[in-house]
Amino acid sequence: MKTYCGIDCCKDCEKLAECGGCERCHGHPFGGSCVAERNQDFLGLKAHLIDEINALGIKGLAVNDLNLLSGAYVNLSYPLDNGTTVKFLNDNDIYFGNQVEQDGSERCYGVVANEDFILVCEYDCGGADPEIVLYKRR
Repeated sequence: MKTYCGIDCCKDCEKLAECGGCERCHGHPFGGSCVAERNQDFLGLKAHLIDEINALGIKGLAVNDLNLLSGAYVNLSYPLDNGTTVKFLNDNDIYFGNQVEQDGSERCYGVVANEDFILVCEYDCGGADPEIVLYKRR
């Protein structure tokens, strides 16, 4: 399948039939926006984000790669002190992201980023009980 960025990320996507892939949606999956389509040097951005994330100094967080992920897949609902919950991402956008298991813990770090921000959270299996570790505007 032809993609704008040259990465065949669509082949493993369970929502391919809904979206149709880059060629059909012209780089705007689900009506949203893709970090790879918006950035001509998206591989350079990816490398820079990996370095930036690893330089944050969060204990146990070491990112070796970032994948293109649907916002609907990584857009967790974070609890606020007032009892409400909030989502920070757009379900229809595609972001860079990864999951990193925490040594000696049942929790994982989740990392989501694009050219505008880095979000690091931690959560239990399946994204349960998420907590924001860091949200940084870039």
